[in-house]
Amino acid sequence: MKVAQSLKALDRPCAFVPTMGALHAGHQSLIKIAREYCDEVVVSVFVNSLQFEDKDDLAKYPKTPEIDERLAQEAGATILWRPEVGDLYPGTEMKLSAGELGRRFEGASRAGHFDGVLTVVNRLFELVRPKYAIFGEKDFQQLFLIKRMAAQLHPEIEIIAAPTIREASGLALSSRNVRLSQEGVLTAQSISKALRAASTKESISDMKLELARLENEPKFKLDYAVIIDEESFELATESTVRPRALIAGWVDGVRLIDNAAMSRSLVKL
Repeated sequence: MKVAQSLKALDRPCAFVPTMGALHAGHQSLIKIAREYCDEVVVSVFVNSLQFEDKDDLAKYPKTPEIDERLAQEAGATILWRPEVGDLYPGTEMKLSAGELGRRFEGASRAGHFDGVLTVVNRLFELVRPKYAIFGEKDFQQLFLIKRMAAQLHPEIEIIAAPTIREASGLALSSRNVRLSQEGVLTAQSISKALRAASTKESISDMKLELARLENEPKFKLDYAVIIDEESFELATESTVRPRALIAGWVDGVRLIDNAAMSRSLVKL
């Protein structure tokens, strides 16, 4: 695997996995999927300040460069690219807008977050010019917005959705999990338990009741727990064919998000 500060034009198609570093098994699963599509797999590591509304959260974001290199290589990456700010934004960056959806759910609590995400992903796409780009379903609203942006600005790139990777307890893997205390890890498991319980219900109203139990979970500060329509990202109704539950909240002052399909059949978490 080549570790690069600058990315030269590639002479063959590549699959692309953009990251902010602090790689874990979830990122490795994306890289392994990318390798199924192309022999050339580019993994970028860039902590994008534009998507952090909280400067303290940005400062606390973990950095593990040596681990990143090892995990990326083990998973099958051929290039690990670490661009500098000047590589992506040589002048004044042209910020993209996520629109009204970018101000809902996750965007309501993180002003400008999705504008920053789309801005950096668009710029990375312009520089890498991949044939495929792989994103995890854990950030489902982000995935939806990136798919929409790519369809408009980069129709030549196929966006591949990868399933959420979980610990044996059900907790979704996240770079932020390292900031949880042992007690916090146990509290955070209530998120996947709520998703699992909701996924066994037949009606949207019963799914909502299961998610609402999180409001009474000690030491968990719920931000939102909603059921949306995967196709439109509007709130689900009883006639919605593909509902999905989205949850966000804080444990130990750490913001955690998760989601799962509510297919009205048993969903394994």
